Amino acid sequence: MDRAEHPLESLTFGSLHFTGGLSHRDMSSKLEVKGKLFFAHANDVVYSKIDARNGAIGIVPESMPRVAFSSEYPIYEVDKAIALPEYVKLLFRMSSFRERINSLISGASGRKRVEPSTLESIEVPLPPLATQRAIVAYWQETQDKNAVAIKTTNEHETAITRGFLRSLGIVEECAVARPKAFAVRWTDVSRWAVSSLVDSLLGLDALPKSQFTFEKLGDLSRVSYGIQKSPANRPGLSARPYLRVANVRKGYLDLSEVKEIEVPDSELESYLLKPGDILFVEGNGSRTELGRVGKWSGEIEKCVHQNHLIKVRLDQSRILPDFAMTWFNSDIGRSHFFRAAKSSSGLGTINSNEVRSAPIPLPPLAIQKQLVAEVTAARDHIAAERAAATKLAADTAHEVEQMILGQVQVIGFPA
Repeated sequence: MDRAEHPLESLTFGSLHFTGGLSHRDMSSKLEVKGKLFFAHANDVVYSKIDARNGAIGIVPESMPRVAFSSEYPIYEVDKAIALPEYVKLLFRMSSFRERINSLISGASGRKRVEPSTLESIEVPLPPLATQRAIVAYWQETQDKNAVAIKTTNEHETAITRGFLRSLGIVEECAVARPKAFAVRWTDVSRWAVSSLVDSLLGLDALPKSQFTFEKLGDLSRVSYGIQKSPANRPGLSARPYLRVANVRKGYLDLSEVKEIEVPDSELESYLLKPGDILFVEGNGSRTELGRVGKWSGEIEKCVHQNHLIKVRLDQSRILPDFAMTWFNSDIGRSHFFRAAKSSSGLGTINSNEVRSAPIPLPPLAIQKQLVAEVTAARDHIAAERAAATKLAADTAHEVEQMILGQVQVIGFPA
């Protein structure tokens, strides 16, 4: 790529994820990019030399006709006379393909690069185009079903939250368009953050009307951080299971992969999770995920949490964990964090003081119990829907891999 012909500000950069998906990379803060750059076009194969073993290999989507990558991301054009780009993408998701990459670089550092010669040496099944189309069509059909299931689950979750807020006497207000330009006196600037400043000017930072008095979360709980990961606390004789940001979802915990960290007995009590603790995610690049909350119910013995999760141990004689979790997972409940969040390189973060100052309406315990019972019953149904969607995705991935490897019949083709 000629850098004189293609200045930095004219380029669209790609970001390759461990899922094999690609998105646009924000380069607005970069004044210069060192090294050579190369163009990838729609349907090209791109992989990360460093992270290919983790799944960072995929196909450039049609929605990204031309994106720029550094030399750390080799680019290949798919020969459509013998392979469909969509079929190649499925090849990359196969567990056997990932295992093959890892076997070729086993025993090396976790940051060992996968050079093009290594990737090119891997043999993969390549059936006729008609068979490839059938496999891709079956995959897409099941993905569409899964998307519908996820959409339905999200709609049910939204309905639960709205019902919960109505029971508190709170009606969600319509979205207000923020001005693109405005003038304000310096003396009226409480903090240098555009979003919170605009909300203040428009009066959107006021507490919503509720049947119940608002309290600060810090007056109802004890707030603390978790343990910071470092080379010094790699798992050893006092290894403990610990929760990471990836484990805390919105309203539930994903415990499918729980890692370990070294915590000596003398420090265990400080970081130990106890049933009823709720965990706030400290930072996230997405507004919809910043400050999301999950609840610990004692699922794993002697489990601790990392420092990017803020632990809140509630006074359960005044407030129920499930009630607090439901409130703070609503947009209205988290609006306090949206205004308070600091941003660095696109990552919004909240801190323990902002958690302590977060407002929450406080009904009597009897009303909280009633609301929690209603929400729990509805969420049990959602959990079943989510489990079914997860099983469908896993079963489909396994079945498609068997089709690719020739271990089962391809749908629509005779045995």
